[in-house]
Amino acid sequence: MSELLSEAGLDQLFRNARTFNAWLPKDVSDEQLHELYELAKFGPTSANASPMRVVFVKSQEAKAKLAPFMSENNRAKTTAAPVTAIIASDHAFYEHLPKLFPHADARSWFVGNQSLIDITAFRNATLQGAYVLMAARAIGLDCGPMSGFDNAGVDAAFFAGTPIKSNFLINIGYGDASRDLFARGPRLAFDEACRIA
Repeated sequence: MSELLSEAGLDQLFRNARTFNAWLPKDVSDEQLHELYELAKFGPTSANASPMRVVFVKSQEAKAKLAPFMSENNRAKTTAAPVTAIIASDHAFYEHLPKLFPHADARSWFVGNQSLIDITAFRNATLQGAYVLMAARAIGLDCGPMSGFDNAGVDAAFFAGTPIKSNFLINIGYGDASRDLFARGPRLAFDEACRIA
């Protein structure tokens, strides 16, 4: 059985973690991005499908390519972030199932069933994107997840000619708590959001 994380660990992942809009001028290394993915990849997906694909937008050239597709409210903070992860879903994920789920012919479950492909890709890549956010926090990075961008434009710029579609973005770096950090919003209580059946 797994042990409960320390109070400090729970604070870092959940209670004290915030959505940042401003960033300290501190680099996120390629090694950190590899470390982040090496943690996030272990989160479960249905049939181990692992449909998430990520572009870590880090270079000035890539930032300039992404910026025109950001909503006006999101452009400056995204351009300023050390890294922006484009969380996307591969709608041909099933081609990897012979490797990822070798004990069954899982590929055959999807071939020709576009509605199942689409919902599986979207649901599980979204789930994996949440793992990316938690992995980033676990290694000491801050995040600013968001929508508010032109998906079709991002897809044309970063995924042209592929079955990969953008889902959401996560700005990643070291958050500047002295700027643009809103008071934590309220959350629903257990009885408002949950029931035990």
